[in-house]
Amino acid sequence: MPKSLNVRLQTRGDNRKGRPLQPETTLVMSANSVWNIDHFRAGLIRGLAANGARTIVVAPGASGSDRIDIAIERSGVNPLRDAALVMAYRRILSRIRPAAYLSFTIKPNIYGAMAARLAGVPAIPNVSGLGTAFLGGSGFARFVSWLYRLAFRRCPTVFFQNRDDRDMFVARSIVTLDQARLVPGSGIDLGHFVPAMGDDPATPTFLFIGRLLGDKGVHEYAEAARLVGRQLPGARCQLLGPIDGENRTAITRAELDRWIASGLVEYLGEAEDVRPYIAAATAVVLPSYREGLPRSLLEGAAMARPLVASDVPGCRDLVREGVNGTLCEPRNAASLAEAMLRLAELPSARRAQLGKASRTMVEERYSERFVIDAYLDALRALPGFKAG
Repeated sequence: MPKSLNVRLQTRGDNRKGRPLQPETTLVMSANSVWNIDHFRAGLIRGLAANGARTIVVAPGASGSDRIDIAIERSGVNPLRDAALVMAYRRILSRIRPAAYLSFTIKPNIYGAMAARLAGVPAIPNVSGLGTAFLGGSGFARFVSWLYRLAFRRCPTVFFQNRDDRDMFVARSIVTLDQARLVPGSGIDLGHFVPAMGDDPATPTFLFIGRLLGDKGVHEYAEAARLVGRQLPGARCQLLGPIDGENRTAITRAELDRWIASGLVEYLGEAEDVRPYIAAATAVVLPSYREGLPRSLLEGAAMARPLVASDVPGCRDLVREGVNGTLCEPRNAASLAEAMLRLAELPSARRAQLGKASRTMVEERYSERFVIDAYLDALRALPGFKAG
């Protein structure tokens, strides 16, 4: 476990640590899609349930027992619709009266936390990544910073998935250092993602997993595929993930079709289970512009695959040059191609060493058990909250 996270877990609510939550404790959890909850937070929900908590999921498309549908325009900036979203969250929270509101992704974090404050419910947001619009110096970026500051002002705990994001929020006075806690991403189920058996493929095979977005470096990946193909004819560069039409940087279907037609990439579509694709890959690649703590790299590392990623916050937390993979300059297709070629030209035994180091890193630092413990610690530390 990272040293800083370990210290926090030991210094918050020590007298209650390890004890179950109150019987029938109800929590509300929200993200901008039910897919996000099902794929990234299922282990957390199970861990909370094992400690006595019932979790009600609030997300677009949610249906069934303990699930509530809510309309969220992920990329919109319409103030009337955002105000309506705050009120929708407030009605839900006022009706359920949960012990806490747990949130992920931008709008549930901002507008859900605002609503929780109005409803008198403690909010524990998780900053799982920052959009590029937030990082610039534009008036819109300053406005978003103001929204975060307003929303997080009274939150007892705000989770961050890397130190860069935490330090930026503290430096901008969006949160205090006492509020901020580091958590190892969404964690990884080490029993589900296990090391791939056998040697890596004879043909160099690079795998990108994620939404097909410009901000994820997909344009650079396609250009790098062209450059790699010149040096290693037959090398395979694969894309696995959805086309996210709602995102302003989404790759269009026409762009993707051109890449496929020219033989630059193989498009694998979407998959509920990514493990067979990781097992068949030489390395997992993510040339993103910025991340919280990327799930695709965690999954690749857990399956003992080397990693190739851009040297940016989030990615650099998981990739150590020459230890478990290699880094490239962000937004630079030539640098990405060089990194992919360096990895492909290594002896198979050396790549196996890098993959083994990836698995060891995940076991030591990124098990979902650490995430569950961090949330239990934050819940037990709530004012007036008593363990069961």
